[in-house]
Amino acid sequence: MEWLNYHHLLYFWSVAKHGTVVKACEELRLAQPTISKQIGLLEQTLGEKLFLRQGRHLVLTEMGRIIFRHAEDIFSIGQDLMNTVKGRGSGRPIRLNVGIVDVVPKLLAARLLESTFKQFPGMRLVCWEDKLDQLLANLAIHGLDLVIADTPAPPTIKVQVYNHSLGESGVTFFAKSKLAARYRRNFPRSLHGAPILLPTSNTMLRRLLDDWFMLQKVIPTVIGEFEDSATLKAFGQEGHGLFPISTVMEKEICQQYRVQVVQRVRSLSQKFYAITAERRLKHPAVVALFNAAHREILT
Repeated sequence: MEWLNYHHLLYFWSVAKHGTVVKACEELRLAQPTISKQIGLLEQTLGEKLFLRQGRHLVLTEMGRIIFRHAEDIFSIGQDLMNTVKGRGSGRPIRLNVGIVDVVPKLLAARLLESTFKQFPGMRLVCWEDKLDQLLANLAIHGLDLVIADTPAPPTIKVQVYNHSLGESGVTFFAKSKLAARYRRNFPRSLHGAPILLPTSNTMLRRLLDDWFMLQKVIPTVIGEFEDSATLKAFGQEGHGLFPISTVMEKEICQQYRVQVVQRVRSLSQKFYAITAERRLKHPAVVALFNAAHREILT
C-alpha cells in the first residue's frame, strides 16, 4: 500500500489557498525553501505537476485542482474531529442520507423528516426511494444513515442491520363526500361489494387489509391496485372508490385530496421502522427523527 505524506499535502494545501509560497510560509511559520522542497516531494510521489507559475503567483494545474479538492475535505474532516474532541461545534452542516421504501406513504416520510429540520435548520437532506432490499444493501456499506420502512428488515438478509420501531398507526378509509356518506352507514358491512382502491399485494398494508376483510367477512369490489400511494390517492380524489391510508395522515389527506373520512379502523395497525447499520442510534438527526416519531407523530 502506498502512503501519502500528509505534511506534504498540508504544505501544498496552504500554498494553493493563498496562491503564493510567501503567505503559506507566514501561516505555517516555515522557511520558503522548506515548503518548496516538500511540495516538490509531493509532486514526485504523485507523479504529477501541481502548480504552474504565472508572474508572482502560482496557479493550480488540472491535477492540482483535483488534489486541492481532496485536501479541502481531508483537512476539514480533521478539524471536525478536533472540534468534536474539544466539545465545539463543527461549523459544517449536518448531512442526513435517508432511504425511503417505495411503499411508505410519502406524506408520513415528509412529516418524520420535517422534525429533523426543526432541530437542525442547516441540515442537508438526501433522500433515496427504492425497494427494501436495495436500500438495505446501500445501508450496509454506509451509503445511507437510515432506512424508513413499513416492515422490519427480514432475518434472511445477509447484512447486519438493526430495526428500531418508530411507532404505529391505525388505518382510515377515505372517499369523496357522496361515497363517504353512502358507505359510512353500517360500516364495515357496507364494504361488501363497495368499490375500493388498494395497495398492491407486495405491501404490508395490503396483507393487513386482506386479513381484516376476511375476518369481517366482506368482499369489496377492487377497482384498482397501486404500488405508488400517490397514484392511489389521486384515483381516490377523482371518486373512483374508497381507499385506505394511515390514520396518522388523516388531516393532510382530507385537505390535500378534498376527501372525507369514511371510518377509522384502530384494530388495523400499520407499523413503521427506522433501520440502521448500528444497534445504538448515534447520528443526531436520526435521534431527532426517532424521538419526534414517538413524541409527536406515531403512537
